Amino acid sequence: METILIIEDKVSMARMLKDTLESEGYRVISAETGTEGIRYLKEDKVDLVITDLKLPEKDGIEILKISKEENQLRPVIVMTAFGSIETAVAAMKEGAFDFITKPFDIDHLLMLTKRALEAQRLLTENILLKEEFAPKLRFPKIIGKSEGITTVAQMVQKVAPTKTTVLLIGESGTGKELFARAIHNLSKRLKYPFVPINCAAIPKDLLESELFGHEKGSFTGAEYRKIGKFELADKGTIFLDEVGDMDFTLQSKLLRAIEESEIERVGGIRPIKVDVRIIAASNKDLEKAVDEKTFREDLFYRLNVFPIRIPPLRERKEDIPLLVEYFINKYCHEIKTPLKNISKDALEVLINYHWKGNVRELENTIERAIILCDGDTITPDHIIISKQVTTDDVKSLQMGGTLEDVAKRALRIAETQRIVEVLKETKGNKTKAAEILRISYKTLFTKIKEYGIES
Repeated sequence: METILIIEDKVSMARMLKDTLESEGYRVISAETGTEGIRYLKEDKVDLVITDLKLPEKDGIEILKISKEENQLRPVIVMTAFGSIETAVAAMKEGAFDFITKPFDIDHLLMLTKRALEAQRLLTENILLKEEFAPKLRFPKIIGKSEGITTVAQMVQKVAPTKTTVLLIGESGTGKELFARAIHNLSKRLKYPFVPINCAAIPKDLLESELFGHEKGSFTGAEYRKIGKFELADKGTIFLDEVGDMDFTLQSKLLRAIEESEIERVGGIRPIKVDVRIIAASNKDLEKAVDEKTFREDLFYRLNVFPIRIPPLRERKEDIPLLVEYFINKYCHEIKTPLKNISKDALEVLINYHWKGNVRELENTIERAIILCDGDTITPDHIIISKQVTTDDVKSLQMGGTLEDVAKRALRIAETQRIVEVLKETKGNKTKAAEILRISYKTLFTKIKEYGIES
């Protein structure tokens, strides 16, 4: 619900405006003097100001200037009974959204109100779209038929319409932001901003300013007031990605923002009310971080209201053919090349791979394959992936196919692990490693190359 501040010294006019705007679903605050109006601007979260030009103590132009100093994005509509061109020009030069002359048609004022609030939303979105980490605001496409992914989709649909804080848990590349956007897009906050911020990508000294904003002169280089992500996300959703990497001291300020629904800019002297839905995500074990005293226990419980675990791609192999088909269609369209098929052998390579980078790694692999493929069918030769085997590969050994197929895969895993162990022992000395393994240097070199082992 947007909050509108009316500054009007005539009681009957103020009451009429208040009743009309409240009937339209707005929250309305009234002030009779300029001084009282300025106090509300500093103490309350105001989305729009409608002020008379002639007021006791402070006039409408002064109100306009102070409002813009407080928040450049907040629109101000100026009312006056003295509708001269000079006055209108002065108000517009100072940044008024519009100017209306008394007496006026109330429907005209309601139209201006809706236009002003919509313009504010568009300005906020434009700021976010200029940020490097703010991807295209589009409805996310969740692909998969596995039990793991359908369970996640069901949980997303259930929690989305609520105000509940959500914690997304999953490895890097599993699509945590995709699910966060789905929650936002299925919520009642859809028409308001979705603001993502990667807590691991921003230096800890700058993260507080990014989250909560700062006042002019609050630190060296603060040459202007900055509106933080929490204020930009007001009435919408803020997505705190990799929240487990947040500095311990900043965690307490985040906790306060969640508990009190208010933030304070760096260098600020007063709290600012915000209405945001929190979605957090982490690829770390936050419970373990709590035990290790690197993550606040009280913040963990504030974030862990509705946890959703997103399974890694290796746990939902049946989704790989669907994802491959989707990415082939996507990148053939983007690269403007004829639609390509994928061979059975190439698809089997993709299904049997471990995918440490999850869906993101699969997407990159398909994009590369399309660029490399000159014909109409993607083959194993076009699939460029690391062949190095990890301990997790042993656990996920594919048992499909003939006994010979399984034996070949098991032999590759066993040989790779042993070669890696010996190379570590010899600190990369291949001659010594070949002696320990009782194979020729040439055979060792061939296997290192074939298995993609990094010395």
